[in-house]
Amino acid sequence: MQSLLPLAEKLGEMLKERGETVVVAESSTGGLVSAALLSVPGASAYFLGGAVVYTLKARRLTLDVPDAAVKGIRSVTEELALILARAALKRFEASWGLAEVGAAGPAGNRYGDPAGHSCIAVVGPGIERTSTVETGSSERVANMRAFSAALLELFGQGLAAVPKPRA
Repeated sequence: MQSLLPLAEKLGEMLKERGETVVVAESSTGGLVSAALLSVPGASAYFLGGAVVYTLKARRLTLDVPDAAVKGIRSVTEELALILARAALKRFEASWGLAEVGAAGPAGNRYGDPAGHSCIAVVGPGIERTSTVETGSSERVANMRAFSAALLELFGQGLAAVPKPRA
C-alpha cells in the first residue's frame, strides 16, 4: 500500500484542483485503489465511492450491470473492465470511472486466465483508456499491488490527457 500513496496523493491533488470526482470498481485489487485514493487528506472532495465487484452478484447489485450487457464477453478482458468503468461512472455520476478485473493468484481463475493477469479501464471526460497487465507472478499480494499501481498510473495518464475544466 505504501508504494501507492505518492501517486494517489498526486492524483488526489489534481482532482481537487480540477474540481472533478472519481469512483472505483475493483475486483482482484480488493479495494487497494480506493484505499490509496482515500488516504489523501481531503479525499471527500473528489472520492464518491468504490466497490469491490468480485462476483456477478456484486456487479449486478452495486453497478446495476445486467447480464445482457456482458453476454458473450470473457470475464477478465479490457472490454469488461471498460463496461464496469462506464457503469460506475454513470451509477455515481462521477467525472471519472476506474475499473479493474483480474486473477491475483496464486492460481489462475476459472475462466482460463493465469495468475498475474489483469485488465484495467479509465473513463473520463471524452476519454476511455484500457490496458492489460501481465506480471508473470503467482504472488497474490504482489499482483494486487501491481494491478493497483497500473490502474492509478493509467488514471494519471488519462487526467494528463484531458484539459483542466474551465471554472
